Amino acid sequence: MRRAAGYRPSTGEISQELAQRSRQKNTRRVLRSTVFVLLIVAAAAILLATQLLPTLKIYGASMAPTLEEGQLVTAVRGSEYRTGDVIAFYYNNKLLVKRVIAGPGEWFNLQPDGTVYVNGVRLEEPYLEERSFGSCDLTLPYQVPEEHYFVLGDQRESSVDSRLSQVGCIPREQIVGRIVFCIYPLDRFGPVS
Repeated sequence: MRRAAGYRPSTGEISQELAQRSRQKNTRRVLRSTVFVLLIVAAAAILLATQLLPTLKIYGASMAPTLEEGQLVTAVRGSEYRTGDVIAFYYNNKLLVKRVIAGPGEWFNLQPDGTVYVNGVRLEEPYLEERSFGSCDLTLPYQVPEEHYFVLGDQRESSVDSRLSQVGCIPREQIVGRIVFCIYPLDRFGPVS
């Protein structure tokens, strides 16, 4: 509204104008705070998803029946991995998932029937549907180098893993983490063992 020259607003009009400007200022401040909090939450979620709990999609059947193709799983980064842990690691710019069978300095042996021995002790493997010698070009028994892990797939007949010198033992620095939880599909939702 256009006001005539010499018009002087009343005290009520001035109070109204000040209250409106104060509300606008508060709205902008709340909006900036909300955007800032959302950015912090998004950055924290990205950091968590990429660094602490990476989410991976399973391709192939080398870990069946423990992990099936298409499942989404989360991994936890760590510095030590034990026999039986399912881990994700980098190999030839691909992310693979296998089971730790022997750690640094341990001795791995494989019998013709597929029975696994670590340090001379038979390894109980309840996660296997059937044992198989599979493809192996190593001289057995085989000692795992320091800072490396010997890994096998749960489908021993067809898995490409540490039994082949082209893959070999996995250096600790190439390990993404231990697979701990399946998040999809929902009928498989829960811990991975």
